[in-house]
Amino acid sequence: MKLIVGLGNPGYEYYLTPHNMGFMALDRLAEICGVDISRRQSQALVAETQLEGEPVLLAKPQTFVNLSGLAVARLLEARQLTPDDLMILLDDVNLPLGTLRIRTQGSAGGHNGLKSVIGALGSDGFLRLRMGVAPDRPIEDLVSYVLTPFRKSQLETVAGLVDQAVEAVRAILKEGPQRAMTRFNRRVLSQES
Repeated sequence: MKLIVGLGNPGYEYYLTPHNMGFMALDRLAEICGVDISRRQSQALVAETQLEGEPVLLAKPQTFVNLSGLAVARLLEARQLTPDDLMILLDDVNLPLGTLRIRTQGSAGGHNGLKSVIGALGSDGFLRLRMGVAPDRPIEDLVSYVLTPFRKSQLETVAGLVDQAVEAVRAILKEGPQRAMTRFNRRVLSQES
């Protein structure tokens, strides 16, 4: 079984914010699989399903992004899984909006949710799919930016990015991370004008 975790903040007010890209991608995966991520387990909402012939547990931690590691560690322990079985979907303010990056390990890159997961697991050896949400203009308060809803003019690019993330997750499961990285890490969706 693979544990696929989308990082985000619970609550409607956060739904269309950059920090909730992980939740958005996970919701789209659930929709494709015909499941509802609503069962409570280990401080997360979860749903079990099959994706590309593999059993997966979709999870949305309810701890808020900065404490995501608590839920992820508990889910791995409850399911007797290891970091090798984990895939994290998250936003990345260092990548242009519309860009995907798949990595099999590495630092948190300044993302507090990822820092929490690495700290809770004592390992950075898990797959992560970063979705670019960088602002298109200089921003003084990055925290405020990631918690503010996307502008209407950005929503088409965001929807395209979510679809690309879903395609990438499926490719990772079907073809393996290396092939998926070759396919998706160079792709940049068209930016708004």
